[in-house]
Amino acid sequence: MNDYLDPVNAIGMPEKIDSAIALDLLITVKEAVRNYSIALTESASPEVRTTIRNQMEAAIDYQTEVIDLMMRKKWFHPYDVSEQQMLDLKAAQNAIDIANLNLFPENTNRKGLFPQPPN
Repeated sequence: MNDYLDPVNAIGMPEKIDSAIALDLLITVKEAVRNYSIALTESASPEVRTTIRNQMEAAIDYQTEVIDLMMRKKWFHPYDVSEQQMLDLKAAQNAIDIANLNLFPENTNRKGLFPQPPN
């Protein structure tokens, strides 16, 4: 990716952003489950434990939904390490490409450029 302002580089970007958001959501839900389990061991009241347990079970169910979505979209391969490794390497290369972009080019005029022809 030489020119991030060129709209042709935006093709496929929504899919990449969706997968990044889903991964962030998965990490957040996993962290919530961990925090609920810690809170569960530190709570003294049976009512509080019941509430925390219910919330933790809901978070576990939500985590399952997020993982299923990511697997359906082929954003996550928990049972195929080599496929997941390829996906991770591609994501790492994208991060390197983004880090190497010239964020302040001299010519920023992109008048008339479209990522794909209008319908």
